[in-house]
Amino acid sequence: MSLRDKRRVQAIKTRVRTTRNGLRDALPSFPGVPYLYILPFYVLFALFMAFPVAYTLYLSFFEYNGPGSGYVLEFDFGLFQTGIPRISNLEFVGLSNYQWVFSNGQFIQSVENTVVITLLQMPLMVIVALLVALFLNAQFVKYSGYFRTAIALPVTANYVAYSAIFLVMFAENFGFINYMLGAIGLPTIPWRTDGLWAKISLALSLDWRWMGYNMLILFAGLQGIDRRLYEAAEIDGAGRWEKFRYVTLPQLRPILLFVIVLSTIGSLQLFSEPMIITDGGPTNETLTVVMYMYEEAFSRFNLGRASAITYVLVVFVTILAYIQLKVGGE
Repeated sequence: MSLRDKRRVQAIKTRVRTTRNGLRDALPSFPGVPYLYILPFYVLFALFMAFPVAYTLYLSFFEYNGPGSGYVLEFDFGLFQTGIPRISNLEFVGLSNYQWVFSNGQFIQSVENTVVITLLQMPLMVIVALLVALFLNAQFVKYSGYFRTAIALPVTANYVAYSAIFLVMFAENFGFINYMLGAIGLPTIPWRTDGLWAKISLALSLDWRWMGYNMLILFAGLQGIDRRLYEAAEIDGAGRWEKFRYVTLPQLRPILLFVIVLSTIGSLQLFSEPMIITDGGPTNETLTVVMYMYEEAFSRFNLGRASAITYVLVVFVTILAYIQLKVGGE
């Protein structure tokens, strides 16, 4: 392109820019226009997040008696009438739903089951994730990126799909694991008919899915530790264990605490895995809090009680997370 053509293109760009700025300046300006650009987010957040949360709390003080009819508020605009529809037919019962929750034996059992599954699953997952992250962070390991990708792939698996696979693997008569145990002369395991083994099967499936995800978080934390700290420790005569204890763990503590809190919260909200792999059995030994809430809401249509269970779980998880953060020093 010649110099004359370049000047011509530049002149056209200048005229377009001047015309655009002139049109922008000619448009009337209104106060608060920037807020209009972010208004859709807040509208969607209010409709699909804030309202369900608030309505669930409101519903926990009522007994649900079926869908509502008519309007809560009506508006007459002359040509047409509209209003805010009544979502459900409710009867105020005060704190009765919460009293029922704390006196219900099946709910207490679901809490115990959830806590036991969490204790079986979470520590093993965090320890294995930390060990794998330490190994992949070692300088002698080649192709670390490929290993991290392969190990983290299970987290992308669909909940139902991978639960169905573990259901087949843990089947007692034709399952892969029992088949392999029988092939080497070991007794088979009652994965779905024994309460403890059923909980262990859920813990193993959860560890398989989430170990890689937590490994990536811990690996990122290890990458952020200054190598000069290890060099200083080596100068002081520290061995591998001393470097891990006095350098790695203190530097990794916030990340490790984050992983523990996040894993605990996730374990306390189990639903898909116990629903598909064990179906809450045997004899409700793997019935979790969320499963019980689901049954109350969608099998028995006790939406008020289900809402009360929801907020009891929220408070329990919040208190437990707070205790973990305080114990961890955050």
